Formats: sequence, C-alpha cells, structure tokens
Amino acid sequence: MAATSRFPRPSSTASATSPPTRSLVLLGSIVPLFDITLGGPRLLHTLLGGVAALMLVVLATRQKRLLRRRLIGLPIGVLMHLVLDGVWTQTEVFWWPFFGTSFGPSRVPELDRPFGFVLLFEALGAGALVWCWRTFGFSDPKNRELFLRTGQLDREVTA
Repeated sequence: MAATSRFPRPSSTASATSPPTRSLVLLGSIVPLFDITLGGPRLLHTLLGGVAALMLVVLATRQKRLLRRRLIGLPIGVLMHLVLDGVWTQTEVFWWPFFGTSFGPSRVPELDRPFGFVLLFEALGAGALVWCWRTFGFSDPKNRELFLRTGQLDREVTA
C-alpha cells in the first residue's frame, strides 16, 4: 500500500504561483551584501530593515496568499543573514535608529573580520554547499531544475 500525503508532489508543469521559498530565502540572504556598495552597513543590516521587508511583503500581498507564500522567503533570508553574519554584535548597526542615527565607523561584518576567520567561514560554507549538493541530489538535472523552478526538493531525496 503506497503512503499518501496531504501535500501533493509538484508536477513537472508547476504553476507560477508555486511557493519557491527555499530559493527566495537564498536570494534574500545575499540582499544585505548590497550595503557593501554603500561603503558600510546601512538599512539592510538593521533589524528595522529586515522587519520592514517582512511588513512590506505582508501588506503588499493582502488577499494574495499564494503570492505571499512565494515572497515571504525574501525577508526571511534577510533576517537569517543578520543572524548568521553576527551583525547583532554591532549594537549601533543592528538596532539602528534606536541607539542613534549614525551607523558608526564600522565596516560591513563580511569585511570586518580577520582574514583567517573569513577563510574558515568560507570553507565551512563551501562544505555545507557540497553536503547539500550531495544530499539533495543536485547532480541530477531534474532535481536542480525542480528546485530552481519551484523552490521544492524531490520527495525521494528528502525522505
């Protein structure tokens, strides 16, 4: 007897309203890097910026649940970036404007660490990517295409 799920398996012709939350979380997690072009941490490295992005998605998608499910990954990725980047250790940046209106002389956290730490973190990130590639079967073009198109993983590789 085959097991059934209340969540249908995505078809090969998924609609444009399929929620690609994983791929948009990935995109959202790199959005704060655009602050590098401004010479230092700005709104995208603040809690206010992450919450504002979340509120923008929520308010802009009222009465559009499928679109909201699709876009909510962007602010989630931005907020994940803040946590994983350790920007919360820079009070005047993370809590801006609550502790003053200046971002201070600090650089973006990605460029403010000793080179050895940067190499270590990049090596850990590369290891995580290799693990994901193997675990989720991305060497198979069908799995890659499904993830890129719908943001979903094949059920057989996640079981």
